[in-house]
Amino acid sequence: MAKLDEESGEDRLIATYFRPIATHPGAFGLTDDAAAIAPPPGCDLVLKTDGVISGVHFFPDDPADAVARKALRINLSDLAAKGAAPLGFLLSIGLPAGLPPDWLKSFAQGLREDAAHYRCPLLGGDTDRSPGAITVTIAALGTVPHGTMVRRAGAREGDLVMATGTIGDAALGLVLRKDPAAAARWELDDAMRDHLLARYLLPQPRNAIAEALRRHASAALDVSDGLAGDLGKLCRVSGVGAAVAVRRVPLSAAARQVLASDPQAIETILTGGDDFEVVAAVPADHVGELRAEAAEAGVALTEIGVVVAGPREARFMAADGGALAFKRASYSHF
Repeated sequence: MAKLDEESGEDRLIATYFRPIATHPGAFGLTDDAAAIAPPPGCDLVLKTDGVISGVHFFPDDPADAVARKALRINLSDLAAKGAAPLGFLLSIGLPAGLPPDWLKSFAQGLREDAAHYRCPLLGGDTDRSPGAITVTIAALGTVPHGTMVRRAGAREGDLVMATGTIGDAALGLVLRKDPAAAARWELDDAMRDHLLARYLLPQPRNAIAEALRRHASAALDVSDGLAGDLGKLCRVSGVGAAVAVRRVPLSAAARQVLASDPQAIETILTGGDDFEVVAAVPADHVGELRAEAAEAGVALTEIGVVVAGPREARFMAADGGALAFKRASYSHF
């Protein structure tokens, strides 16, 4: 007969893999049913949840540590766009039978390293058996001084449209994962191919400039579903339009090579998603300070357009002055 105080398999799993990540005292070492935390005085909590599912957001053979990092980073990306500092996160994970023995160990290692790097400890969560796909859902908590969260609403006519990093790499990387022969058609060298694949596998959230965005941006959001569609969402909520010069959209050397080989790839670049960069509307008199602070943080920042009056939409203008038309401006699961 089992002892009444004997640990279950789930208890041992939590203690082995996830308790070391729960460094916040309010997590109680994951020994309770809930965590108890308080935001710093004068701050609001910023709450965000997002998840990844094998076969939908990542490939079943992706490294487990990369899956963990991606799941956390896509949430951190949203916090960055809101100008929020990470406070902690909750994790719910569903694991199917038959995973390799070291899969969870590698997953926990990647999660632990990123939680430490971004100063975002695990606060609690849930572990379950999944009948099929691996599911990882994270709810991230951040903080901002009261009333200062950067919303999608708030862009004003005359603001400049700014984008971090480079756009389109992850969407092109996904094409390569599905069709490796595309590398030859696009005449990519090995370094270019590997760059695009890495950008799809592992986002680079822009938390280093979260505070700068909070102080300088009128409106912002992270680019998860494609620059064209996400900027359009910001415009609709703000009640303004935006005019973007396609030639100004920041592209990596790999993406430029793809375009040189296949000009039609511009639609994938602008609408494909998974960039996890930030697009923001910034008053012209704040752009200089934001640029300087971004440069100091090592984050590339590019002016790509301007907020305008008129229809609540984002127009992407080609070199000839005409607006591009997209089959679908934004990725959607539905």
